[in-house]
Amino acid sequence: MKKNKNTSPFGYYFTYLDKIDKNVKDSTEFGSMLILSIVEELGEMSRAYLAKHGRKPSNIAAQEDEAYERELGDILVSILRLARIKKIDLNDALMYSLKKIEKRKSEPKR
Repeated sequence: MKKNKNTSPFGYYFTYLDKIDKNVKDSTEFGSMLILSIVEELGEMSRAYLAKHGRKPSNIAAQEDEAYERELGDILVSILRLARIKKIDLNDALMYSLKKIEKRKSEPKR
């Protein structure tokens, strides 16, 4: 059953993004741009996290430039944008992944 984007848990965000991406969402390059955006934002979040909690605590520039909490928001927005233009039901995708994790816990590989 195809769900209306406005009734999904992500409907508010999709409607908001419809306004932002109005002139680009149908371009053939937009999906590729979003994939690159996800990779870039993941790198920025990783750098900020590691600067604060990990292997590079002396990287003051990363700590000042980016907060990993905000970068995580950027990653989520890029994922939402990609799911929206590719018509991926994120609720179904998340539930699939959650059930997969749950199954691994209850039925570990031997």
